[in-house]
Amino acid sequence: MLKVGSSLLTDGKGGLGKRNAAALAGLIARLRDQGREVLLVSSGAVAAGRGLLAGSGAELAQRQALAALGQTPMLALWQGLVEQPVAQVLLSHDDLRNRRRYLNAQATLRELLRIGALPIVNENDTVAVDELKLGDNDNLAAVVATLVGADILLIATDTAGLYTGHPGNDPDARPVPRIEEITPEIMQMAQGGAGLLGTGGMYTKLEAATKTAAAGIDAALFCGHHADTISALAEDRLFGTFIPAHGDRLVARKMWLRHTPPSGGIVRVDEGAAQAIADRGASLLPGGVVAVEGDFNRDAMVDVMPAEGYQRLARGLVQYQASDLQRIAGLHSSEIETVLGFHNGESVIRREDMVLLNAAVGTAPDDLEALLENQQ
Repeated sequence: MLKVGSSLLTDGKGGLGKRNAAALAGLIARLRDQGREVLLVSSGAVAAGRGLLAGSGAELAQRQALAALGQTPMLALWQGLVEQPVAQVLLSHDDLRNRRRYLNAQATLRELLRIGALPIVNENDTVAVDELKLGDNDNLAAVVATLVGADILLIATDTAGLYTGHPGNDPDARPVPRIEEITPEIMQMAQGGAGLLGTGGMYTKLEAATKTAAAGIDAALFCGHHADTISALAEDRLFGTFIPAHGDRLVARKMWLRHTPPSGGIVRVDEGAAQAIADRGASLLPGGVVAVEGDFNRDAMVDVMPAEGYQRLARGLVQYQASDLQRIAGLHSSEIETVLGFHNGESVIRREDMVLLNAAVGTAPDDLEALLENQQ
C-alpha cells in the first residue's frame, strides 16, 4: 500500500509534475516484478484542478469542483508512468459506515489487484461535505490498508520520516528511525501543519500509522523527493521511519467496526455498564445508559463514553435511534416495548457489534480523532 501526497506531485507552478511521480512509479513496477500487489492512494486532484483554474477559492463547493476537474489529469499522470492499467476508486464516508458497501469496496479492490490493475484510491471529494469527510488521505490510506489487509503502508513525505523536532526550524532535530509505540510524546514531535497544497502533515501520518499498527500492519515514512530512497524500498531498505505492527490482526468485522467513521453520536453509560462492557465483554443494555448526545439513526456508529469526560470506552452499532434511546435510557430491557411500542432487541449495542477501545482522553469530541487506541 503506497500513499503519495500533493506536494510530491506538483511542479511548483500549480500543475502536476512527473519527477517524483516517475521515481515512485518505478518503485511500483519493481514491487510488481517481485510478485507484490500495490494499491495507491494518491492526492493531487485538488492541486491539479487549482492549476487549471488559477485564483480559485477554498469554499467547499469550489474545492469539490477542483477535485472533479483535477481527477482526470491526476489519473493521466499515473497512467503515463506505469504500464499496467490504472483504475480510479472513489470512497465516501458512507461506503465505510455501511457494512454491505464496505464489503463491496473490499471485493472491488481485491479484484482489481487480481487482474493486474493499479487501483488509485481517493475520497469522493466532489460529493463529500465537511462533517461527513473521511479526512486527510493519510488516514484514508490507513483505512484502505486495513480494508484490503495490506502487509505494509508506505507513506511518501517531504522529509526523511519523523524528526525529534521540525527539521526546518530546529537545528538540533534528529531523525527517528524506528517507533515501537506511538505515544503522546511522539505525537508532540509531529506538531505542525502541512504544506500549502496538503491537508495533513506528519501528525496525520502518525495517526495513520497508529491505526495500521493496531491492525497488525507495518508502516513506513520516507522522503518522496529522493530517488535513491525510493529505489532502496524495492530492496527492503528504508531510509526513514519504521513503525512496526504492535497489535494482532483483527477479525474482519472488528476491523471494520474499529475504522468505520463515527456518526458523531455519543451514548454515555454508568460505572456498572462501563465495567460490564470492559471486563465481562457484555452487551450494552438500556439500564446502563445515562445520557444520549447527538442525533443518529438505528445502525449508526456511536461512541460509548462514561457519564463524564471524553474517554472513549467502546464504539458500536446502536440498535435504537437517538430519540428512542433517550426514552428508554435507564430502563430494564423488558420495558422497551411498553415504552416504544416495539423493540429491536434487548440490547442498545450488541457485543458482536461493539469494539472496545483504549482511547486517548481529549477535551472535546473533536479531539477524539487524535487517537492512540488499541483493540482489546
